[in-house]
Amino acid sequence: MTTSARPADAAPHPLLDRVLASDGTLPFALLRRHGGAEVEVLTGEVVDVDLLGDVPLDGAPVLAVVPYRQARERGFTVRDDGAPLRCLVVRESERVPLSDAIAALPPEPVAAEPLGFDVPDEEYAGIVRRVIDDEIGRGAGANFVVMRSFEARTDAAPVPTLTSWFRALLTHEVGSYWTFAVHAPVAGAPMESLSLAGATPERHLTLHDGVARMNPISGTYRHPASGPTREGVLDFLADTKENEELFMVVDEEMKMMSALCPDGGRIVGPYLKQMARLSHTEYLLEGRTTLDPREALRLTMFAPTVTGSPMENACTVIARHETRPRGYYSGFLALFEPDDGAPSSGATGPAAYSLDAPILIRTAYLHDGGRVSVPAGATLVRHSVPEHEVAETRAKAAGVLASLGLVPRGAGPDAVVDLNAQPGVAEALTARNHQLAEFWVRPQEVAPSASGGAPTGPSALAGALAGRDALVVDHEDQFTTMLAHQLRHLGMTVRVERWDAVDDVLAPDLLVLGPGPGDPRDQADPRIAAITRRAQERVSAGRPLLAVCLSHQVLAGLAGFPVRALPAPRQGVRLEADVLGTTAAVGYYNTFGARLTTVDATAADNPVARLALEPSADADGVLTALRGPGVASVQGHLESVLSADGLTVLDTLTRHVLGVPAAAPASSERSEPVRNQA
Repeated sequence: MTTSARPADAAPHPLLDRVLASDGTLPFALLRRHGGAEVEVLTGEVVDVDLLGDVPLDGAPVLAVVPYRQARERGFTVRDDGAPLRCLVVRESERVPLSDAIAALPPEPVAAEPLGFDVPDEEYAGIVRRVIDDEIGRGAGANFVVMRSFEARTDAAPVPTLTSWFRALLTHEVGSYWTFAVHAPVAGAPMESLSLAGATPERHLTLHDGVARMNPISGTYRHPASGPTREGVLDFLADTKENEELFMVVDEEMKMMSALCPDGGRIVGPYLKQMARLSHTEYLLEGRTTLDPREALRLTMFAPTVTGSPMENACTVIARHETRPRGYYSGFLALFEPDDGAPSSGATGPAAYSLDAPILIRTAYLHDGGRVSVPAGATLVRHSVPEHEVAETRAKAAGVLASLGLVPRGAGPDAVVDLNAQPGVAEALTARNHQLAEFWVRPQEVAPSASGGAPTGPSALAGALAGRDALVVDHEDQFTTMLAHQLRHLGMTVRVERWDAVDDVLAPDLLVLGPGPGDPRDQADPRIAAITRRAQERVSAGRPLLAVCLSHQVLAGLAGFPVRALPAPRQGVRLEADVLGTTAAVGYYNTFGARLTTVDATAADNPVARLALEPSADADGVLTALRGPGVASVQGHLESVLSADGLTVLDTLTRHVLGVPAAAPASSERSEPVRNQA
């Protein structure tokens, strides 16, 4: 067994000493959070619960290890491996200076035999091709993350294994949000222990004093063996695929923020996160919420950076293409602590807890019998090259594997150039914000219906729509939460309902048929059939209707325009195109499109076609929008962070269908981008 090199005169740290001397029956967690100067040592009792809402918040801190299978709580499809939602209810804790902890921990990782990836390179490349062709290419979504695992084995016991891994990660990895080791055995059932150690770069969700923050990270610069370079990182920051990958996950997490925060969220950044083997780009999202932190976690299962988008269908795609259940990969650790800031916000009970929840990536797991696994995944988008995604999984696993001595370590952290200090990097990051909607970047003015104040900017138009109510129908894409937030910002009272829970589509002043994955021509799909039925019912009754993306395509088909698959998917693409006479910069997430053609309304066989809707189209003849009496539809996602003109177009279309006079011309929503400071 590897022994500690701790100096004899080192300061006493009794709880850490107990952990290091334990025989594997003592539950513990070792945490270095946010690059801090201390290691937190936690011990207590282990409790398994069924649901996130069952995590026991009764005054003590709790560290929960949340498996991917908890996505069942949201009704999503998963391969259920029975991995428990395990909680360490903290009864004792101490803080140890980082230097003391490093001195006390085993100096080298325990011996382990590398076995290789469970899914070979060629097989994984084949999965990548199938996801691009059969899922993204058929409208299932914008991006998906597919996992494979590097396997190894060791004969070492759990405590020396985890503590030696923890020290290796502390000393060989940089840029981590959390570095951790967790050992959670079940009393009387040693074969059911949960043991893991990792260095995750990514915050999933934090809550403190009523402020929620998320941290989408995507895009990967794989450092050369000789180390990263200025030229390499600038090429990475200019890469279209890497840019689109990040904006897609920002959109997906802004959907979550819009669900958590009544006033929506705002985007801060971007930033470059540098680690030992690779670097990523990231944004910080923030907003205010009063939710119980357990419910906030439930609503945000799981990060699109490790699943895909739209979220619900991403889980279905993962179940179709991954070769084994995920276990805890893409789940999260969640530290609940009594919040010192809660009294000022008036929060009590569970809402008086703070939350710090990193994503479980870049993590090694010690299983029964000495099996070791290090899962990693690549984000697959329309531009993905299978061989590059194979290399990305290797690079992501390599940081942990190198620290654990399972692959060569290469240059140490001290030998790596600081990429953020290189000329041109800050400017390249700032330039990314040229593509973003100012509505989501700047602090938002709240409409009178929400605050009673007198807003400025686009929300100054809200008075004309105040008092109107809207029902937004969600077809399994939570872009509807962002759309609803923008409609509230314009002064409307809005509720969102899932497509299979809607009863009355005639009652609201405005019905918004929202986006979703799938083929708009497939009437065997119950979602498509529901859109078709509701559009015709609403039009027949002469009630205002707005349709977005998938629903726009269905409406266009009813109006007589042919709907076909595009030559190449437009997933996470920002285009400037004609939208009913105005050139607008809008984000697009579509694999199908309606084509411009001449329609004879006199031969119409349904109420939508009889309206003889007016179309607009882009340079390729793909319809961007339709309008007629009391009806409008739009292909692009006006609510996307990519839609610089989205709020203005939404206001125009909403006024049109409701018969409200058009607003006076105003200055564009766009302005020169400013890189926000956290």
